[in-house]
Amino acid sequence: MGSAAPRFASAPPPLLPLLLLLLLLLRAERPLGAELTFQLPDSAKQCFHEHVGRGVRLSLDYQVITGGHYDVDCSVEDPLGNAIYRETRKQYDSFTYQAEVEGVYQFCFSNEFSTFSHKTIYFDLQVGDEPPILPDMGSRVTALTQMESACVSIHKALKTVVDSQTHYRLREAQDRARAEDLNGRVSYWSVGETVALFVVSAGQVLLLKSFFTEKRPIHRVAPS
Repeated sequence: MGSAAPRFASAPPPLLPLLLLLLLLLRAERPLGAELTFQLPDSAKQCFHEHVGRGVRLSLDYQVITGGHYDVDCSVEDPLGNAIYRETRKQYDSFTYQAEVEGVYQFCFSNEFSTFSHKTIYFDLQVGDEPPILPDMGSRVTALTQMESACVSIHKALKTVVDSQTHYRLREAQDRARAEDLNGRVSYWSVGETVALFVVSAGQVLLLKSFFTEKRPIHRVAPS
């Protein structure tokens, strides 16, 4: 019998490029800022503060998720108290500004025009530009390697996925709030119709009963 041919185990894929890719993606920093969802009661005003350097770009995106007519007043003031942005009763909006003065900027959301409905507000505040994923990406003169190009492409794709997920979460929360509000109104309307049906039915029964009730004449006795 002939001897069997030796079998060679397939070499595992190199892990070093994958580890480098993960490290580059994990070290990618986001610009300073905040992303928050909060409750804004009726006849109330909520302000936030952020320090911004001179010449730094800031961007504000906000949207009303639930409450009333889905509108809110928004204003932005620089450290000198000058209003650089002011909008009334907006459902959503975006604002970008290049800071001319260094200091603490104030971002305010107002629901003072509403007397009975509170709002749920989402906003995303970004201060500064996003740093490059690679340390010398902005100053290098040579072309990117295949691994670096893959890192940049994956990073951009992940940013797009995160933005899309945020958008869909906001839409889902808004649609859910509207559905729950509509369900409550339909429930109250159904209860009202049920009560009205019982009242009308009882009235009809009493009315029909009065038709078949024998009315006996009342004899009055004359005084003697």
